Amino acid sequence: MKRWLITALLLSMVIMLTGCLYPKDRLQENKISTGEYIILVQNAVETYKQRTGVLPIKNSKEDTPLFEKYLIDFKKLLDYNVISQIPADAYEAGGANYYVIVDPEGEMKVKLMDLVIAGEVSDIQRKIDSYVAAGNKLPLGDQVKPSFYHINFEQLGMKSVQVRSVYSEMYLSILIHQSGRIIVDYAPEVMKAITMKEITSPDPNMDLRAYLIEQSNYIPVNSYPYYWKGNEPVISE
Repeated sequence: MKRWLITALLLSMVIMLTGCLYPKDRLQENKISTGEYIILVQNAVETYKQRTGVLPIKNSKEDTPLFEKYLIDFKKLLDYNVISQIPADAYEAGGANYYVIVDPEGEMKVKLMDLVIAGEVSDIQRKIDSYVAAGNKLPLGDQVKPSFYHINFEQLGMKSVQVRSVYSEMYLSILIHQSGRIIVDYAPEVMKAITMKEITSPDPNMDLRAYLIEQSNYIPVNSYPYYWKGNEPVISE
């Protein structure tokens, strides 16, 4: 009798553990990837535009950077029943991305804005704004290109900071524009994207960030344009 009770107890524990683990396994197997979410949202955006004649976007400030300007308004997509739920990786659902529209007058491509990088840059921006508001000059380090500098983190009482790229395992430097705006230096990633396409002479009038967007689901958040000058991508105003 005792042996039977022990066997029954062990069997019950196995069933309980299986019941707990199985849903997680299934969730992992059935988890929709970011790429699949983008396809769903892309179809929803196109359907919404066909029905209404306008894009499902939020209002933005006039000085919002181009690639960050057209944030998708999921409430509009839900209200028109062109999407059943907000993607799990979207900020509105507790995720780490904003969904944005690139080339709104043309292909209306849906891309992602990484909020981890945006948050890290925003934190540094606030520290520099507070530093300047206290009567200090901008903490400018070595000049990178005209109007762009490395940040003198020592003046801020900080260790040097880099951000993890969304395009690779690379860590990218943070720069400061002479206006005080903080940005990420995507030059290494732009160069790598050009090399991968085996382009030897990019159009000098083309904003080279387009290659990053073409080869990835992500936009280069907190960035300035890059143009081809002297056999390299050069950050520019």
